[in-house]
Amino acid sequence: MTSSPPDSSPPLHWTDGVTRYQWLVLVVASLGWVFDAFEGQLYNITRADMLPDLLHVAADDPMVKLWGERFLGIFLIGGTLGGWIFSSMADRMGRKPVMALTILCYSVFSGLTAAATEVWHVGALRFLVAMGVGGEWAVGAALVAEVFPKHARERASGIFHATSVAGLWLAAAAGLAVGSQWRHAYLAGIVPALLVLWVRVSVKEPESWEQAKQTKADRMGSFSELLGDPRWRSRAIFGALLAMVGLATFWGVVVAGQDIAADLLKRLGDPKAGEKAKVAFGYIQTTGAGIGMLAFGPLSARWGRRRTFAVMHVCALVLTPVMCWVPSQAGSYALLLCLLPVFGFFAQGIHAGYAVYFPELFPTHLRATGAGFCFNTGRILAAPVLIWISGEMKRAMDLRLAITWLGMLFLLGLVFLAFLPETRGEDLPE
Repeated sequence: MTSSPPDSSPPLHWTDGVTRYQWLVLVVASLGWVFDAFEGQLYNITRADMLPDLLHVAADDPMVKLWGERFLGIFLIGGTLGGWIFSSMADRMGRKPVMALTILCYSVFSGLTAAATEVWHVGALRFLVAMGVGGEWAVGAALVAEVFPKHARERASGIFHATSVAGLWLAAAAGLAVGSQWRHAYLAGIVPALLVLWVRVSVKEPESWEQAKQTKADRMGSFSELLGDPRWRSRAIFGALLAMVGLATFWGVVVAGQDIAADLLKRLGDPKAGEKAKVAFGYIQTTGAGIGMLAFGPLSARWGRRRTFAVMHVCALVLTPVMCWVPSQAGSYALLLCLLPVFGFFAQGIHAGYAVYFPELFPTHLRATGAGFCFNTGRILAAPVLIWISGEMKRAMDLRLAITWLGMLFLLGLVFLAFLPETRGEDLPE
């Protein structure tokens, strides 16, 4: 009697075979990313009260807008620098200590913002907060990708990135709770530091990292290898360009959902246009975005990473002018409220793909470095679009026309995808 061959069929469900420890890693990494998003958004929620207070000017003084834009630029630079430094450290020193360090960095310096008495204090502290924020994502994305089995990797990574929506909601809730007492919101920013203790106690280094440390100790986290080896260099460059499209369109187009809502309500003569627009963006559109980010993992498991990215870019490209013009022409705010979550699903859903895809492009000894380089170089490349091009277009043109033109950036994502490989069903590079 011959024995039957071993069962090589795939698991019936992606959660089959996932251990308690792997779930624990996903929870810890996701909480780090939730609070990462919380700290980043806290400034946007509080700056309308904080900047006039520190500058000793009225809320509508031009200096408020000027310093607001300066701090946004500072945050982008700090996030990029921190992303590069901490991601390389995560490959050299390990995922666990660097994740703890990044969380501590953004928590402590956010908390210190509550004691700011001069406007330059805020600038310096936002730079340091941004360094921790920029570094945490790459470490968490690499850790989740390495710990979860291949059949569950894309779902777990998609969930990891999608939890950022909770951070945005928490920041909005903190802003509502403290009102004009902006210092209290930053005191709440210290709370994530408690997560460091959990990271130190519960997380252990992935086996793949331990093996790479033994065999490639002198090459761990090497930027010279990342950008010197043609295979990794091509992936790093086009991955960064892909992230640039997503981040530029986020700040130039996705966030403008609030502006489009306010613009339409003003055209309709609604006296509460500003308040209603914040709800439309902060809750309705963001809910659609969260669902889109959760959906990226299952869709990419079925279609592949590149096809999922392509579909989402094309749908976002089409929906941008629809969102801008159709409700306005119809004079229907209800129609806009129906379109905003669908738009958010595609236009912001692509962001979860970075957590799924970027760690799969690089070997273990360069994984956090490569993922961090892609995401954070994309951040600094998006800065000119955000600070100069987008602002100038929205100032000089009809808002709807400016956002429609900025939406054409989604086309570039299709171009950059053509130079990147498909990774569905493949083992992580070693």
